[in-house]
Amino acid sequence: MSETERTTNKLPIVAVLITGTFIAILNQTLLTTALPPIMEDLNITPGLAQWLTTIFMLVNGIMIPVTAFLIEKFTTRKLFMTAMSLFTAGTLICALSFSFPVLIVGRIVQAAGAGIMMPLMQTVLLLIFPKEKRGSAMGMVGLVIAFAPAIGPTLSGWIVDRYPWEVLFYLLLPFAVIDVIVAYFILKNVTEQTSPKLDVASIILSSLGFGGILYGFSSAGVSGWSSADVLIGFAVGGITLVWFIWRQLHLEEPILEFRVFQYPMFTLATVIGMVVFMAMIGAATIVPIYMQDMRHFTAMESGMMLFPGAVMMGLMSPITGRIFDKIGARTLSITGLTAIFITTLLLTHLSETTPFAYLSVVYAVRMIGMGMVLMPVTTAGLNQLPRHLIPHGTAMNNTMRQMSGSIGTAVLITIMTQRALADPAGPGSETAMIHGVNVAFMAAAVLAGIGLVLSFFIKQNHRGSLGDRRKKQTKSRLVFHEE
Repeated sequence: MSETERTTNKLPIVAVLITGTFIAILNQTLLTTALPPIMEDLNITPGLAQWLTTIFMLVNGIMIPVTAFLIEKFTTRKLFMTAMSLFTAGTLICALSFSFPVLIVGRIVQAAGAGIMMPLMQTVLLLIFPKEKRGSAMGMVGLVIAFAPAIGPTLSGWIVDRYPWEVLFYLLLPFAVIDVIVAYFILKNVTEQTSPKLDVASIILSSLGFGGILYGFSSAGVSGWSSADVLIGFAVGGITLVWFIWRQLHLEEPILEFRVFQYPMFTLATVIGMVVFMAMIGAATIVPIYMQDMRHFTAMESGMMLFPGAVMMGLMSPITGRIFDKIGARTLSITGLTAIFITTLLLTHLSETTPFAYLSVVYAVRMIGMGMVLMPVTTAGLNQLPRHLIPHGTAMNNTMRQMSGSIGTAVLITIMTQRALADPAGPGSETAMIHGVNVAFMAAAVLAGIGLVLSFFIKQNHRGSLGDRRKKQTKSRLVFHEE
């Protein structure tokens, strides 16, 4: 056990970090059902309104790769307070916004802070907890990640039905301010400062590379794969990303260390996480579209359908964290991905009369599977890295997930819309649109199947239980004393 693990008072640090991350994730999910009233109030088209979520994802994707550098450059306290202050300032701008451009600026400032928080929280938790307790710690993270989306859409639907949409941002503001104040008094530094040099060229290449590719995939769902925006985004993103990777491999102090992929278990865990995230985020986008546009449920009813699944995923995360600490990720991943695969197949036969209860139960079981896979696989991969590579591992893991979430959403929405347009029942009809949803879930099932196959390659946990190791150590000490 390291000095940091032994001497740090963990509870206040964990509480502050998890609260900040919860507020950031809740902010993102609150906006989903608020877009229609924002469009009406600001007199903007759906294409423009989409940028309120797309720009947030883009800035997140640009900030996350830089986080590893920031964690090594600044103290935990200073970095978290800066990130949370940026998020708070962005939230205030959004609440006071009187036009679409001002609202976009607020979202950019919010995302600049939010993009730092998730990798920072994961890095700190991995540093302050020993390996045998990291599963439980990351399980708490899973609880937060799931609970925010659980209450977000339902709460948002209830608020925008009764109050102006600005209330959503005013609701978050006091919690964000309180978290900054508490962090000032109780957060302490747990990361090691190596004072790396800032390579400006790498920051620019990273922003253009990850930003370009994310922009391309985000635009594809709206504009189509052959549109100029998408092709330019891919071209600029692809070229600069290759250049960025080449530069990182030749720098003495890279801002993002791609050598983490030299650890096979980390690489496998990252790929499985990406595949599962593609299936999860894509489906989470498609289900509300099916519920509201094709079945004419209200935004709040749609949120209520998703609610049990998100709660179940949240409740499963601490449990699977403890199980992971004892048996590792392999069994959990195989079981979870089997559940994801089967339930995704069950969502490929939706119709105009599919019962609300069926949707809710199948989605809930699917999310239980997600809870059994995401955090255990992530923790198993990061556990393979030496301490000095953990900030780079968390930044890389979050970057890849951000990319895969964008890709999964774009691909599944494109499949859905293209199949709906090509359906013999008539383009734009509800039957055709539902058929498009079913085909999209077939694609999601293929992704889940790939993840299931890959999960069999995760190494079984050969550590033995912690109790067994301690018994052996005690026995060897007794033998020594007897001699």
